[in-house]
Amino acid sequence: MGLVLRALLLTALVAEFHHAYAAKPNFIVMFADDTGWGDLGANWDNPAGSDTPRLDEMAAQGTRMYDWHAGASVCTPSRAALLTGRLGRRTGITHNFNPLSKGGLPLNETTVAEALKTAGYHTGMIGKWHLGVYEKFHPFHRGFDFYYGLPYSNDMGCTDTPGYNKPMMKSCCHDLKQSRARGVRSLYKKEEEEEDLASGNCTTGLAVPLYHNTTIIEQPVDLVSLATRYGDQAEQFIADKSKEPFFLYMAFAHMHVPQNHAEQFENASKNGQYGKTLRELDWTVGRVLDAVEKNGISDNTFILFTTDNGPWESKCNLTGSKGPFQGTWQRTMGGGGGTGKFTTWEGGHRAPTIAYWPGRIAAGHVNHALASSLDIFPTLVSMAGGEMPADRMYDGVDLTDVLLNGNDSAGHQYLFHPNSGAGKQIGNLTAMRIGQYKIFFETAPTGDCTGPRGKDTFHDPPLVFDLASDIGEMHPLDSSHAGYKTIISQANGLLTSVNAAIARDNTTVADYSGSVLDRPCCNAKHVCCRCTG
Repeated sequence: MGLVLRALLLTALVAEFHHAYAAKPNFIVMFADDTGWGDLGANWDNPAGSDTPRLDEMAAQGTRMYDWHAGASVCTPSRAALLTGRLGRRTGITHNFNPLSKGGLPLNETTVAEALKTAGYHTGMIGKWHLGVYEKFHPFHRGFDFYYGLPYSNDMGCTDTPGYNKPMMKSCCHDLKQSRARGVRSLYKKEEEEEDLASGNCTTGLAVPLYHNTTIIEQPVDLVSLATRYGDQAEQFIADKSKEPFFLYMAFAHMHVPQNHAEQFENASKNGQYGKTLRELDWTVGRVLDAVEKNGISDNTFILFTTDNGPWESKCNLTGSKGPFQGTWQRTMGGGGGTGKFTTWEGGHRAPTIAYWPGRIAAGHVNHALASSLDIFPTLVSMAGGEMPADRMYDGVDLTDVLLNGNDSAGHQYLFHPNSGAGKQIGNLTAMRIGQYKIFFETAPTGDCTGPRGKDTFHDPPLVFDLASDIGEMHPLDSSHAGYKTIISQANGLLTSVNAAIARDNTTVADYSGSVLDRPCCNAKHVCCRCTG
């Protein structure tokens, strides 16, 4: 189908949608962290012993997106891709910010929250931001009316509840000795301080803060109760905004390390600490679904569950499942190493994703459209009857036809994957999909817990895998394959074209410099910035 005809049909579909549903729909996007495609029980034919019963129920009542991809395979650029609909080559967001980063998502970039506010939406965010700590980069100043969450990953600092990680993390010191050395008064008892320091089980590093809007309300954050409080905040936001159109972006700390869970999940899973934490994530998703139902807005609320990237394989038994997307060539021919988070292998990008909207999105359906978190911005703005900023190019596409009509052919014809840290040239487009074919211009593994790690390798001509018959990316096509030369030619042409388009685009450069003077701190008199606990 020609691009012009597709555009006309999509315009007609959206117009029909808005005529049938005069009230603007609500949107809830739930974004898990480091969660594998295989963690979702519904993605397996026989999900016996599944740790995701509520997500499985959501899938049975909605549509599983089989070929959905993260916009990048690590935290910060993946979140930027979701919120802007643009790859890191355009936004300047190619790798992670840290607690001392002075910059954030460049102010030239427009977020989906800002676009939806313009369209008359109330906007709220709960959870992990990771797109800038300081005021002008804060979610409260990037389109969100309400914010409750962590400014970055839960392992980027100490807490009093360090949970499970590899290596294990230390708790925050009460720091009498360090405070005295700095000439300030400790807030804690001498015996507590000296016991911590003598044991060697504490650190004087910066404690992880919890924000409510622009105010730090807890530092260090209590990670054990965090998911419960996220659920509380989501229930309240949905109840408060149920009479007017709203957008809620909920970015969980789960399944990122350190992993924690409330006491009620201690015996909830047979799959160790990871399973218990996954159970809590699933329970929290269920609370959101129940809140929508309780407030009588299920028929006008589109809900999407997905994740930022694949499993973090260097965390051994604290990592999730890639399902069948193993990147086997890397292990057998590429020298070994991980093929999940940070990489461009399917296990690093392929995201467990469910689209849910009773009466509007088909129940019990599996959609095979090639889709991405990059598509969330254009899709929500289209459904809201809003307008995309016209002064820039986008990598996402409008999935309204895919979601509402189940049209598998209306997704991406091709999709680029950026190097998110496994390779040498971070941010560059080093792999791509063209329909069923996966093309690698570069392969690069991460560390894992299975043995040696191979080297980064540039491929000329590129490696090509036919995912229709080789989902595990084991056997690249050879030059005798009937369509090999055509695929290579098309891939090289598309890469040249998109790089030229980026060079002409309204692009930005992110500031990754750091400063210890501006760290997020609720109590500068304490070496860990402790003000609670």
